[in-house]
Amino acid sequence: MHSASETAESAGKQRETLAITGMTCANCAAAIQRTLKKKVPGVVDATVNYATEKATVEYLPEQVNRAILTQAIERIGYGVVEVRM
Repeated sequence: MHSASETAESAGKQRETLAITGMTCANCAAAIQRTLKKKVPGVVDATVNYATEKATVEYLPEQVNRAILTQAIERIGYGVVEVRM
């Protein structure tokens, strides 16, 4: 049996987890989720969790990337924490 991430990768999809800032309620999470799913071409699925302040996005890398996902979230007034290594 394959894990969800293995299945996503094998179908040409990628999964990204983004740390979101600026959410104050569950409606904020719903707004971000709706934006990612309906307004960003190439997003296959998105789940935003207000409690953990994270968005998990499954997408087609030939159509969208992390920078585009971040821009979409920032356009509606929220932030994305960029992890520096």
